[in-house]
Amino acid sequence: MPDSAVHPHAHLFQVRHPEWAAQATIYEVNLRNYTPEGTFRAFEAHLPRLAAMGISIVWLMPIHPIGEVERKGSLGSQYAVRDYFGVNPEFGTLDDLRHLVQTAHELGLRVLLDWVANHTSWDNQLVTEHPDWYQHDAQGNLVPPVADWTDVVAFDYTHPELRRYMTDALLYWVREADIDGYRCDVAGLVPTDFWDEARVELDAVKPLFMLAEWDELYPSGGLSWEEFNGDTKLLEKAFNMSFGLRLHYLLDHIAEGKQPLQAIDEYLAAERAKYPPSVYLMHFTSNHDVNSWDGTEYERLGLLALPFAVLTVLLPGMPLLYSGQEAALNRRLAFFDKDTIDWQDFPLQDFYTRLLQLKLRHPALRNGDTASHFQRLPSSDDLYGFWRHKEEEAVLCVINRTATPQFLSLPTEVAGTWTDIFNDATLTLATGEGVFVLGHGWRVLEKA
Repeated sequence: MPDSAVHPHAHLFQVRHPEWAAQATIYEVNLRNYTPEGTFRAFEAHLPRLAAMGISIVWLMPIHPIGEVERKGSLGSQYAVRDYFGVNPEFGTLDDLRHLVQTAHELGLRVLLDWVANHTSWDNQLVTEHPDWYQHDAQGNLVPPVADWTDVVAFDYTHPELRRYMTDALLYWVREADIDGYRCDVAGLVPTDFWDEARVELDAVKPLFMLAEWDELYPSGGLSWEEFNGDTKLLEKAFNMSFGLRLHYLLDHIAEGKQPLQAIDEYLAAERAKYPPSVYLMHFTSNHDVNSWDGTEYERLGLLALPFAVLTVLLPGMPLLYSGQEAALNRRLAFFDKDTIDWQDFPLQDFYTRLLQLKLRHPALRNGDTASHFQRLPSSDDLYGFWRHKEEEAVLCVINRTATPQFLSLPTEVAGTWTDIFNDATLTLATGEGVFVLGHGWRVLEKA
């Protein structure tokens, strides 16, 4: 994967990333289930802990009032927005949100709001005030964007007045709450030119970080391969980052024995063919949709859950951590009802802290850095190893997919003194030497 090569389409990707995003990890907050209270104020107490772990960006799931008509479950989906300018009283007040954002900023954290521009609840006032802003079937009935999303109805972005309204709503939260950007739900179902134009207005108020829930390399938004458009151009002018869904599902398939470990190389090649290395993709083993609908990382990945977590942090891209992963959450959280996370004294907090602090400080792990190099380490089919280096700085990573301890012989260029980030041991590797990796284990070494 020749990171340093000039990509033929690099000139098309014009989004500028803020410096603070270069070594960022993003953390998704399921506010409803985070604490027994389920409020902004109760979650805010966790911000110092997240900052200490190495988190840079906090993404709040939607904070707006939720529709009651056609509601699913007792509390409804947070993605069925009833009022774009309101705060869900379940979570607190606008002042509580402002306080959370201010506290995050004091800790060096940025805050993204989850934004649902594609559809609303059935009882959003826009349904009665502007019914023409919505999509209708041949009989004139409102329609959901995806058949089983029965609690929401889809917008029609051919209307300039809708585009103006939605842009004003996006501007409102930047001005009123000082947020730092948005995670945009099913972004590819909304016309890209809307996002392009809105981004210009938003950045005029404050330079933002924009995350698209979409992957141009894998069907998104409930679409099939036949329905899916992989050429939305969302990352050219509008968005800093999109989801790495293709890698996510590949890791699932590897764990199921449907794909070899080395298929990761094919993924990385496809990513590089599509994008220059300056483009950000987000990698993860869980998020709110995956946890609730596909299962926990332990259900899907089994004994590879933690080795694959190591990969999602250290492969090129920005890592995502979901609420409860540092607690080894081994339960699907209810999506439409209250279901408080059992934190169990945070058993994986040290595991993630060591990884995310390495990501935060190490020059070879910078997101989108064309001067940083990724090189695979030759290995058996049971191991996946690579090193990332920039000038004299380097990080080496190896994971083992089997239950049997494996030995990886290392090439000459990685000879030298290294520190194991998980046990702080110093290793001096001579030419031709290597490392042992425990069954279903990992080694992460930093050049000393």
